[in-house]
This record gives sequence, C-alpha cells and structure tokens, in this order.
Amino acid sequence: MRALVWDGSRARVVADVPDPIPVAGECVVRVLRAGICSTDLEILGGYLGFRGIPGHEFVGRVEQGPADLVGTRVVGEINFGCGRCEVCAAGRGRHCPSRSVLGIVGADGAFADRLRIPSANLHRVPESLDDDTAVFVEPLAAAFRAGEQTAALAGGRSLVIGAGKLGLLVAQVLRGRGDRVVVLARRPGALRLAESLGLAAVPDTGSVDGFDLVVDASGSPDGLAIALRAARPLGTIVVKTTVASRHDVDLAPLVIDEVTLVGSRCGPFPPAVAGLASGAVTVAPLVEATFGLGDAIEALRRAGEPGARKILLDPGR
Repeated sequence: MRALVWDGSRARVVADVPDPIPVAGECVVRVLRAGICSTDLEILGGYLGFRGIPGHEFVGRVEQGPADLVGTRVVGEINFGCGRCEVCAAGRGRHCPSRSVLGIVGADGAFADRLRIPSANLHRVPESLDDDTAVFVEPLAAAFRAGEQTAALAGGRSLVIGAGKLGLLVAQVLRGRGDRVVVLARRPGALRLAESLGLAAVPDTGSVDGFDLVVDASGSPDGLAIALRAARPLGTIVVKTTVASRHDVDLAPLVIDEVTLVGSRCGPFPPAVAGLASGAVTVAPLVEATFGLGDAIEALRRAGEPGARKILLDPGR
C-alpha cells in the first residue's frame, strides 16, 4: 500500500509499504479521508521523536475485523491502552503508561491507504455525515474534552486564544453550552472566519483580561503567557497547544492570582459525532483543500503555511 513515512529527518510517500495485518481484537480500515493537524506538523519538527506513518484524524471503512464491523464507515479513538494495568482498569486508558497513540507514539497512523486499529476504538459514522465532515470527529472530541474539564464554568466569560481549526471547534463547543465566548485571532483572515461562524472575535493587538476561562489553542509557545494575562484571579486556563519548542513563561501570576492550569488532550467521541450530525458545530468553512495521498508532501507544505485552514488527504484520488 501507499503511505507517507517520516524517518525523523525526511517525509516521503512510499508506494510499497506492507499492508497492516490485524491481530485478535483489531481491524484494518481503508482510509477515506485524513486530516492534517498542527500536531502532525510538530511531529515533523521533532515532537515526541515519532518515526513511521503519521496521521490520527481519519474516517474510513472497515475491511477486516469482526463481522458486525466489516463494511461500516468509522472514526477511531487514537489511544491504545494495554487493557491490563490499574490505569486501564480504572477507565483511564487514554493515560495508560504503556499506551501507543495512532500516528503519534508507537503506532502507524492514517496518512496511508489502510491502518490497523483496535476494534474497541471504533465508532460508527451516520450516513448523514459526509467524509469531509466526519474527519473532524477526533479534533472535535478534543474540543469537547475542554468543555468536560471546565463544566463548573459553563455560562461564564471564555476566551479562546487562536482562531485556527481547533480553536474554532473549541469556541463552538463552549458557545453551545452557554458561554460568552471571545476568540483572539492573529490574522485578519482568521478574524473573518471566526465571525462567519457567528463568534465574537478580536485581534491580538490589544489587551484582554478578566476571563473566567481561557483556552490556549494558539499552537504557539507564547500562547500560555497570553493566557496568564487574560485569566481573572481564581480563573482557569486550559492548554490545548502542543509544540515541539519549549515555553519560556513567567509562572508567578499563576501563583499570585491562584489560577488553575489544566492540560487537555483527547476527548469523547459520542458528543462529537452528535454535534456534527445535528449541525450544532459547523466545520465546512474550516476546510481549505483536499489532496491525493500521492501529493501528501505538498499537502503538508500547504498545511504549514501561516493561516492555513484544514488540509485533507483523500487516498482514493
């Protein structure tokens, strides 16, 4: 099969990668669509030292696996816990100390014709969702995770730093639960995109402060410093940003203002599927272009351009 392979110094499309072979409890899924996200780009910059096939946002059709799944269109949770340790037994498999993570840690991912994934990680996709919409389930689940972690702040003043793909998903989730949301946008195009989704947006040229909740989805090392200035005393900051570079930030305000700092990663798939199926979350304006798998290198370059919206890969092209 074909796949985009990262060897630690170079990404290239390889035409003869061996097909994945499932073991008991696993499926082989033909990838219909894969999304390129900021984490994928950070991996190419050295994040987590990954080697192999990147990509973790996907929708596909099951080709091998349990009879009740074969032929179904699915999305998949990306953390593969061992299922045996105390962490997994407590229902915290996303944080299993020996987990692998699709296209990120120890498991080949979705920038390929096919991928291998545990059957238990799969969720069926309603036929009402087209592939370009369904591919957003994984990042939207991550947005819902920020809402889960800050349920006590629902209805308050919330600031989302970053009007990129994830930031706009987070903003829509928070708005949906009743928050008064403001999006901090770095570029005029991002400002207009946020406003087209009915979100209040401001440029990052001015000061913002006094927010009950601040979500850093900036994708930048300076996002946390901005968040610390924007959060009110006794407020909460949720960090969604993953970057290969290090943060250099004064944490004194965190102590002085008794601000709660929350790391946030993957989230629940059922509300993400439901949010897309109901139209409560809009994703079509977030898509910029779709490339064939053979053009994955160009797709990565395009995805890394400042202000780029979501770039998709379609292995069927």
